[in-house]
Amino acid sequence: MGELATDPTRRFSSRVDNYIKYRPGYPSAVIDTLASECGLTEQLIVADVGSGTGILSELFLKHGNPVFGVEPNREMREAGERRLKQYPNFTSVNGTAEATTLPDRSMDFITAGQAFHWFDRIQTRKEFTRILKGGGWVALIWNDRHIDTSPFLCAYEELLHRYGTDCEALTHRNVDAAAIAAFFTPQVSMLRTFDNGQVFDFSGLQGRLLSSSYTPEPDHPNHLPMLDALRAIFDKHQIDGRVEFIYTTVVYFGHLC
Repeated sequence: MGELATDPTRRFSSRVDNYIKYRPGYPSAVIDTLASECGLTEQLIVADVGSGTGILSELFLKHGNPVFGVEPNREMREAGERRLKQYPNFTSVNGTAEATTLPDRSMDFITAGQAFHWFDRIQTRKEFTRILKGGGWVALIWNDRHIDTSPFLCAYEELLHRYGTDCEALTHRNVDAAAIAAFFTPQVSMLRTFDNGQVFDFSGLQGRLLSSSYTPEPDHPNHLPMLDALRAIFDKHQIDGRVEFIYTTVVYFGHLC
């Protein structure tokens, strides 16, 4: 598969434009929950680790928080810097979950949006413990795409398994409740879920597909057959020229010590 495909810090380098345009955001209920259950206020400092193009960072910046976006992939990090340049309280950091470069005990909250499944969990836990202030919080967040709640979503999932290069091994579904519990041990994490979704025309659906790191690149023999299959799925399931992605936004949060 090559270095680009296997190195988790580089997997999205060629997919930045589609990622920016077609990945879902996070509902404002995430902020509301962390405010009511963790005491999040606009003064508290957030490290958004694996910040990518800044989707989750922007949610906290709009709330008023100072945010340090930690992202190892240059193309993703620079896209995030462009997206968030209007926020004076955003700081872009070239770092990883295992080595953020942030000072000891400097962060009130650590977040990871659609990213924790890429981390080395043992080393990440050590690093998060190092940079968190006493009483600090960690929130691990995903938009969990439904795979079987509509005929369209079933067909889309079948397409991924037919044409995807490594979607079985490398999606966040490999991070189960036991893995989350182990990460927060000896503390206990809490879970909250929220409805989320996207509606696409065919161009948007194609962009959403190509934003995924496990779909074949244009030089792969499966690329064009995959797009032909996507067109057929869209034509069969569209209603008024649109199809719907349904997500559950999942938020695990707690202390590490």
